[in-house]
Amino acid sequence: MSEELQQYVTFTVTDKEGKEVCMAVMDEFDFENKHYVVSALVEGDTINEDGMYIYRANIDGGDFTVSKITNKIDYEKVVKAYMEME
Repeated sequence: MSEELQQYVTFTVTDKEGKEVCMAVMDEFDFENKHYVVSALVEGDTINEDGMYIYRANIDGGDFTVSKITNKIDYEKVVKAYMEME
């Protein structure tokens, strides 16, 4: 059985130390009329699925941008909604 290489959409964010890190989109969903992406850290040629991150996504044509969900209550609501979808 051959292994198939899967392609992921990636984006870059800045971490707490100011370093740019590459993230891979693992899933997407809508909640309360907003679009979100679930992502994992790209480390070299691999994707580290040990920790998943949720960002608000803004899609404009074929391009998209992400933004951090800064309000803790909003973030918890979004995470809960995503977990219930699983």
